[in-house]
Amino acid sequence: MEITLNKSQNLKEKPQSSSLGFGKYFTDHMFVCDYIVNEGIKNAMIVPYGPISLDPSAMVLHYAQETFEGLKAYLTKEGKILLFRPEMNAKRFQNSNARLCMPKIEIEDFIKAIEEVIKVDHSWIPTEKGTSLYIRPFMFGYDYKLGVHAASKYKFMVLLSPVGSYYPNGLQPVNILIENELVRAVKGGTGEAKCGGNYAASILAQEKAEKLGFNQVLWLDGVQRKYIEEVGTMNVMFLINNEIITSPLDGSVLPGVTRDSMITILKDLGYKVNERQLSVDELMAAAHDGTLQEAFGTGTAAVISPIGKLRYKDDEVVINNGKIGTLSQKLYDTLTGIQNGILEDKFNWTREIKL
Repeated sequence: MEITLNKSQNLKEKPQSSSLGFGKYFTDHMFVCDYIVNEGIKNAMIVPYGPISLDPSAMVLHYAQETFEGLKAYLTKEGKILLFRPEMNAKRFQNSNARLCMPKIEIEDFIKAIEEVIKVDHSWIPTEKGTSLYIRPFMFGYDYKLGVHAASKYKFMVLLSPVGSYYPNGLQPVNILIENELVRAVKGGTGEAKCGGNYAASILAQEKAEKLGFNQVLWLDGVQRKYIEEVGTMNVMFLINNEIITSPLDGSVLPGVTRDSMITILKDLGYKVNERQLSVDELMAAAHDGTLQEAFGTGTAAVISPIGKLRYKDDEVVINNGKIGTLSQKLYDTLTGIQNGILEDKFNWTREIKL
């Protein structure tokens, strides 16, 4: 893939690291290319960040044929730029595209698009503790016609955004509402694909949770509404009787990169990790009898998000006195230490971008 560079003549003023938040600012450039079925990638360019033009009949606006990814770049104290397991994001992107009947972007092209736009905008990588450069690759069908079928023309793009903590309170424990009425995903659906429709389906429950004073929704399985699956923006793990329990990847749960990384670290630390169905009744019982020691979400945006309170119907429980647990802190420090080049990368997860 050959990439043409069209540099911006009007560079933006960079925001202060202390006020980044999440997803509020974008760098000077973005990657964009067309993908034409039976022809492949066309017009690969790095161009000034800005609006894109779409016809009102563009198929993505009507039938939601769209996928995306999320990963980060980090600047080490030695000045190295590191990506974290981008090959895994590239493979998941391929799987998401396959589920939505979209073209396959080769792993090397996916990573090259990311690396080349970061090379142009590397000065945007923030350096304050807890900050990073969030990377948003995405793809959508844009044929200008109506009719429910796979598009033949697509845009593949990459945006960059300097970010701080996903949640305003950082590592402070969040409050989670267990949703028992609405359904987000079922086996055979798109739950294991990273596509916008999954997130659109979660907004109603999210608004309900916020009105009740909760930060996020924890979803149950869509058939029996009995088994824990995942939080709206994260996979979720529970430390019960010194054993980690997390939902299996059986078709309705997103295969998180952070989830996979945490499982590897946990096993390396000597913990038993059990990927099995956990009923909401078993979870709440463990919370009441004290065997639920810690609970936390895992995801690229937040890394680790400790859970301080759970509510299911009218039953509300506080976990670990509403404080971050020792294991949650250890996992956060270990993974971010590897990502930022502070700790040894004994799992060979990081990939350096050479300027």
